[in-house]
Amino acid sequence: MWLGPEEVLLAGALWVTERANPFFLLQRRRGHGKGGGLTGLLVGTLDVVLDSSARVAPYRILHQTQDSQVYWAVACGSSRKEITKHWEWLENNLLQTLSIFDNEEDITTFVKGKIHGIIAEENKNQQPQSEEDPGKFKEAELKMRKQFGMPEVEKLVNYYSCSYWKGRVPRQGWLYLTVNHLCFYSFLLGKEVTLVIQWVDVTQLEKNATLLFPECIKVSTRDSELYFSMFLNINETFKLMEQLANIAMRQLLDNESFLQDKSLPKPRKPLKNISALKRDLDARAKNECYRATFRLPKDECLDGHTDCTLWTPFNKMHIPGQMFVSNNYICFASKAEEACHLIIPLREVTIVEKADSSSVLPSPLSISTKSKMTFFFANLKDRDFLVQRISDFLQRTPSKKPLSSDREWKWSLVSVFIFQEVPELPSSSPLAVSPTSALNNRPANFCAGEVPTASQGLLKLFRRNSEELLGPKGAKEKMKEESWNIHFFEYGRGMCMYRTTKTRELVQKGIPENLRGELWLLFSGAWNEMVTHPGYYADLVEKSMGKYNLATEEIERDLHRSMPEHPAFQNELGIAALRRVLTAYAFRNPTIGYCQAMNIVTSVLLLYCNEEEAFWLLVALCERMLPDYYNTRVVGALVDQGIFEELTREYLPQLSEKMQELGVISTISLSWFLTLFLSVMPFESAVVIVDCFFYEGIKFILQVSLAILDANMEKLLQCCDEGEAMTILGRYLDNVVNRQSVSPPIPHLHALLTSGDDPPLEVDIFDLIKTSYEKYSNLKADDIEQMRFKQRLKVIQSLEDTAKKSVVRAVSSDIGFSIEELEELYVVFKAKYLMSCYWGNNRAAAARRDQSLPYLEQYRIDMEQFKELFIALTPWSCGAHTPVLAGRLFRLLDENRDSLINFKEFVTGMSTSPQDYRYYLRMWAKEKESKKETIKDLPRMSQEQFIELCKTLYNMFSEDPVEQELYHAIATVASLLLRIGEVGKKFSNRPIRKSEDCKTNSSQDPVSEEESPTSEQSQNSTVEQQPQADREDKTCRDVQPEKTEQENQALGDGSGEGQGSPLQLLSDDETKDDMSMSSYSMVSTGSLQCEDIADDTVLVGCEGGSSAARYGSTIDTDWSISFEQILASMLTETALVNYFEKKVNILQKIKDQKKVERQFSSSSDYELSSVSG
Repeated sequence: MWLGPEEVLLAGALWVTERANPFFLLQRRRGHGKGGGLTGLLVGTLDVVLDSSARVAPYRILHQTQDSQVYWAVACGSSRKEITKHWEWLENNLLQTLSIFDNEEDITTFVKGKIHGIIAEENKNQQPQSEEDPGKFKEAELKMRKQFGMPEVEKLVNYYSCSYWKGRVPRQGWLYLTVNHLCFYSFLLGKEVTLVIQWVDVTQLEKNATLLFPECIKVSTRDSELYFSMFLNINETFKLMEQLANIAMRQLLDNESFLQDKSLPKPRKPLKNISALKRDLDARAKNECYRATFRLPKDECLDGHTDCTLWTPFNKMHIPGQMFVSNNYICFASKAEEACHLIIPLREVTIVEKADSSSVLPSPLSISTKSKMTFFFANLKDRDFLVQRISDFLQRTPSKKPLSSDREWKWSLVSVFIFQEVPELPSSSPLAVSPTSALNNRPANFCAGEVPTASQGLLKLFRRNSEELLGPKGAKEKMKEESWNIHFFEYGRGMCMYRTTKTRELVQKGIPENLRGELWLLFSGAWNEMVTHPGYYADLVEKSMGKYNLATEEIERDLHRSMPEHPAFQNELGIAALRRVLTAYAFRNPTIGYCQAMNIVTSVLLLYCNEEEAFWLLVALCERMLPDYYNTRVVGALVDQGIFEELTREYLPQLSEKMQELGVISTISLSWFLTLFLSVMPFESAVVIVDCFFYEGIKFILQVSLAILDANMEKLLQCCDEGEAMTILGRYLDNVVNRQSVSPPIPHLHALLTSGDDPPLEVDIFDLIKTSYEKYSNLKADDIEQMRFKQRLKVIQSLEDTAKKSVVRAVSSDIGFSIEELEELYVVFKAKYLMSCYWGNNRAAAARRDQSLPYLEQYRIDMEQFKELFIALTPWSCGAHTPVLAGRLFRLLDENRDSLINFKEFVTGMSTSPQDYRYYLRMWAKEKESKKETIKDLPRMSQEQFIELCKTLYNMFSEDPVEQELYHAIATVASLLLRIGEVGKKFSNRPIRKSEDCKTNSSQDPVSEEESPTSEQSQNSTVEQQPQADREDKTCRDVQPEKTEQENQALGDGSGEGQGSPLQLLSDDETKDDMSMSSYSMVSTGSLQCEDIADDTVLVGCEGGSSAARYGSTIDTDWSISFEQILASMLTETALVNYFEKKVNILQKIKDQKKVERQFSSSSDYELSSVSG
């Protein structure tokens, strides 16, 4: 490329001049290309260690004048072809003009101006793109592409200088982190190290320090462990590697997520030497942390944050912390953990004003809300800019009044419900007296649109009269409510409440039943999504009504299993509400649809919330608080199960070994985590667990689980098997009681499984919660997220290994490969599919992956990908004819004609089992015995197709060690078959249809060559996959007298096939066409000569002048042969049989293919100059 002229003082240092004229020099870097000697090795090492641009641009052009010692670099190139193009342009356009100048300074000024003009013209249309990444980074990206053969769509994220430990010797070089790959390159004194690893193959990432590897990063795959060290900023590098590996895991887990991760927003302000993609990934990580901290919707993007102080009226203090501003929220987090959190939705903001500064309160900012609350921030560094940003976001905030935004959180104890399309009834209405009586007075019409909907939580509608409300428990409940009312008065109520340690303490004591739904919505963040999406749930219910799919079937099956012991779900009101919520979510998120355990959680949500609130709580659970828990493979639950095992090893090391030995953790954790203990604890106790979960998140579930194991440690250590351990834990959980509950006890079905002679002691749920905080409160949310990443790698890679084994088992019985070979082929096949996701955005394979399909159908490749694998792995190298042969085989394997093949179809095409043709011969013999008059078989081959078959075979045998023997054998077979076809015409009886009719049909329905791979690979099992329709599609049917069968058999015996080799009746389906397999048009008569088979081929043994004349002049449309005749004739030649029975080491081919997979294809670095200077 052209360079802005740069001054070069030493033109000969480390460079060799190849061409020169009075004004320019073309130079090559020493050591580049062939040769170079010791100097080349030293120069190459220097270029790599110092990250010299000469590594990527080893050619350059200098401008010089005769009397000046100063040179100017005007162009550089990565290949001889590129630099020669620039050189020729200079010679053709500037040399003659420069010779006119007398003054050398004028010459230099003219050249520099001309080069600047060329660069400006080239960059005119690329200006926006050129500003996106800094020049130094573009140079590194060019090096990466050249060194590792990556296409332009593979984006470099960042690169780092480091050492790769090969054995005990560090190799200094450069680590390139791209969106899909980890690459490393080192060149030291002639020893080159090149590593390319896909992120989807990484099974573990660790940052550790040992005596051997000081502060290093360990990258583990299924096959190897790699160590990198000597980073300038190891924390930044490791964090970025984690992010990229996490994106890769999302690709394997969910194809849509992968596509979303690829579309990253553009940065606002470019920074020096940092790629736009790196900045975007950093912003993505901050966004995720911000949303998780404040439980905000998934589409919320952080705009910025700044240090400040917040005046807290409840303790009359200025608390230091950080203010976060995003599209729809202003948030505050104190520096002291849990001292104070604050969330202010912009939809609630009424006034933002700058107050007067003072020495005590510099740069104050006042924000007022609709709920009459005012928040004072101070010590803002750039207050004016911050106010402007908030003002901009406020202008974009929708002005329409969201649904229920004016709600004052009044929760009446009166039982109130409404009917769909009926206005809300006042509490004094007769319908409010009893939900059951209201239902009885209404006509019993429970069709989809008439089922009643509860306007409040079902617990309030179905609460039985309880004496507990008037006793000590009722008084305790009133005290709790009063405590919360005092808290609301001091700290605020609603979304803008100050959240402090006092709030957490109140939650730990249990939320009053009347406030439970309100506070669940606030703490989970579901309230934000509900008020910003008015009418969304109602629309989903309407759209999903009356529609049926697999999810709705599963929902119907589980409806009556959801808390059947509770009266709310023993009638149509509760069941209908549960049905609508679950079905609406299944239509909102078809990726998840419905998973068992969702029904249990949702039924509890409906007890305390109305339908819409329960729906948004379910959204918060499934999509934010418990990510990936409820998909088809419960990946999220398995990830947190891995975290639980890791925490057990850390906090309960003695018990951990025993639990692993018994295999208990994997059993208990899924049931505990998926249902939030609702299925294993009495309802009154489990709902307190849910209270704390909505406030603390998964951290609380983990610490309670540890407390439960700790409480049962002695008994568990004495267990002999898994059943005994499960019984101990089951009995313990069943006796966790809530003595403060005002609701009547609900029978717990789990108790039936945990009965025993000695009833265990009851455990108070609040004591259990207190113990969990005392012993395990040091668990941090950030640490858990870090552990989730680590476990996600293990879980998803384990699931992928399971999928691989499942697929291999499914195909191993039908294919001639070993299990090991099939597993290696699966890895190559899957990698080829993933390449289409990385680099082939328009390919159908990338767009059609469906996680709900069986493992065998999830990965499919198209014809172009199949051709690449065919060329790399099959033993038949046909030169330029290879893509044609690969295309024929692909079309034969693609039975459903969707231009995609799965793994089973792929390995069927790759199989080289010599038993296939023998099996076919046995089947053929059985057909001959049972059917003597007509035989349904593969379509007969025309003369044109036979010639194409011969061409393919000649190409296949090229460069084979026994090439001449194979040529002689195929020439013999071809001549024999030509005579068989010619003789067969004489015995054909054609009384009904004339040959002209057949010619007309064949011209209208072109005969395909695609059946030829069947004969080209006679050992291939694909011959059995020929569609039956193809066999029955006949354009010409001939009547053959019975007596000709013996004559044909005699002819076969006399033509060298051997006594036992059967021949098909030559009259059956002679000119059969196959439209479904057509890819070539039938050539017109006389257009294809016999000499077209090969330039140097002579068909030996062709006696008979008339026959020779016919073969040499035109295509004979009456001539045809059957597959059996081709197969039997080829089996007479030992050389051909040995060729096709030759066993190929597919594992070695896969290994070789991996080595050269990403090698740069250009040979320009080593080509000799054809026009030397």
